[in-house]
Amino acid sequence: MSTQAQPQPTHLIPAPAAYKVGKGFVKSSALPWIPDLWSPTRSLSLDTSRNCKIVKSKRVLHRRLEGRNLADWQLKSAYWLELGKKGVKIEAADEEGVFYALQTLKMMASVDSAVNCCTILDWPRFRYRGVMLDESRHFQGKDFVKKQLEMMALLKMNRFHFHLVDNPGWRVQIDAYPRLTKLTAWRPEAFFWDWEKNRTGGLFAEEGTPEAYGGYYTKQDIADILSFADERYIEVIPEIEMPGHNYETRAAYPELACSLPNGGKDPWELCPGKESTFEFLEKVLLEIFDMFPSKYIHIGGDEARKNNWKQCPDCQARMVAEGLKSVEELQSYMIRRMERFAHEHGKRIIGWDEILQGGLAPDATVMSWHGIEAGLKAVGEGHDVIFTPTHYYYLDYHQDSAQFRPVGRYLPLEKVYSLDPLAKGISMADAHHVLGVQGCLWTEHVQDAWHAEMMLYPRVFAIAETGWSQPEKKDWPDFERRASALSAVARKWGYTVYPPSLQ
Repeated sequence: MSTQAQPQPTHLIPAPAAYKVGKGFVKSSALPWIPDLWSPTRSLSLDTSRNCKIVKSKRVLHRRLEGRNLADWQLKSAYWLELGKKGVKIEAADEEGVFYALQTLKMMASVDSAVNCCTILDWPRFRYRGVMLDESRHFQGKDFVKKQLEMMALLKMNRFHFHLVDNPGWRVQIDAYPRLTKLTAWRPEAFFWDWEKNRTGGLFAEEGTPEAYGGYYTKQDIADILSFADERYIEVIPEIEMPGHNYETRAAYPELACSLPNGGKDPWELCPGKESTFEFLEKVLLEIFDMFPSKYIHIGGDEARKNNWKQCPDCQARMVAEGLKSVEELQSYMIRRMERFAHEHGKRIIGWDEILQGGLAPDATVMSWHGIEAGLKAVGEGHDVIFTPTHYYYLDYHQDSAQFRPVGRYLPLEKVYSLDPLAKGISMADAHHVLGVQGCLWTEHVQDAWHAEMMLYPRVFAIAETGWSQPEKKDWPDFERRASALSAVARKWGYTVYPPSLQ
């Protein structure tokens, strides 16, 4: 870490919208927020005994903006920060803006022992700045999630996508269907691919089985995570997969699978022909809605194979009754029906870009993962879009040519940083449909907590800057230098950051 004051905020991530150097510098130990090591029980606090003046006023902040026309959601997060020898002054329209100003102070104090006197005016570019964690394939637990939320807050990220259910494990307590956690939260094999090879027999393990691998979040765990996230202005969005990726659901409640003419059961998908499927989903979602106050519910919708629907008498009967011409329209029927249910309870749905197949209601938000093109198509059809393209933002892809290679594709930090979704042909008139960006950590190949963190960092730093900073402030050589400095601090706090040889 530097022991000298920096002439510009070379170590701030994300880069602020406007920055002006003042005269002199301030020792980090004199700032009102003293950095400390991360702890899962840590509460946010500000040392008000130090000279820190906070003004919350839209009128005052508008004057600082000098005619810049920000949307209401940007104004809530915007702040003006003045750091001088006599103390700190923060102006913001909302508590959220004050919080982000304090995160800026914390980062400056964490990286340098002395910080330039300066003024900063800052606001976000996109409203959705997210990270997704796949907890189904490998379960990490509450303290791990809190630890990542702490880093997200420092980076001014505000959406945590909680991938709670998928084929190898159901990870959230549902009282109406206790076998989801008593059976399919546990399995004999710890490593996903070992389980995948042996799962043809439907191998899960009852809770309490000696040496069974797994776990799940109780409703109290979820409440604790949400309280921690709420303090940091992070919205937690749960995902309940449908209709595919439901091997675990089918194992716990086999009656929800398609009934095939040969007497078999489809191990992958729920059956949209059976009314009991919708009864199950609605009861599950009601408990999820009670647990998670987020206005969004992610309903998956990806990689539904649909072949068995063509053979299932219940699905065929549903298609005839609803006048559906294809299995794609049958999936659309299911998604639209669940969207109506969500609306009835004040929620909006997000789905992977396959939910576009067969037609989609305009109110649904599309998470574009196949590539940029899927997002462009969705924007063109009037949908809100979150960009998480696989070749840029799938964080299970490896970061070097050989070591720690979990998946065949190569995704170095520079490529993650290079994405600008609005530079791909989206008109100014349609730009409001681009809600933002998200990095996704799938964990088929990532079993341990240290490995998960190594795949997240420093690449999440790059996603954070794309989501928050104005495009003219992005500069790869400068970011690379700042990311190196923040990586050193993160390691000091106990995070595993790539490359691990620097630990």
